Amino acid sequence: MQRRLIIVPTYGNIIMEWIIHGLQRLSEIKPDALQKVLRDIKDQRPEIFRSLVIIAYIDEKISLSKASELLGLTRIELQTEFKSQGIPIRTLSKDDVIAEVEMLRACC
Repeated sequence: MQRRLIIVPTYGNIIMEWIIHGLQRLSEIKPDALQKVLRDIKDQRPEIFRSLVIIAYIDEKISLSKASELLGLTRIELQTEFKSQGIPIRTLSKDDVIAEVEMLRACC
């Protein structure tokens, strides 16, 4: 007799999926509300915001320059941190160069 593995979602997983789906829908319906949620996370739970930014970078959703901007670091500072944590550094893309120029224009 062959046994099959049956995975039963836990209550926590169901809630997590519901929350993630809700946030995705919120971004479509009320993007400003989602921006407020992200600002609240950044202000009240900076470690979680930092993790979200790093995940977005690793998943190639944002550039190194955008990640550094969101975290309030220079690209070089973040690159140094990523190297020390073993996070691979992608080469500069056109978006990275544009973001770097924009950041320099804003601060200088």
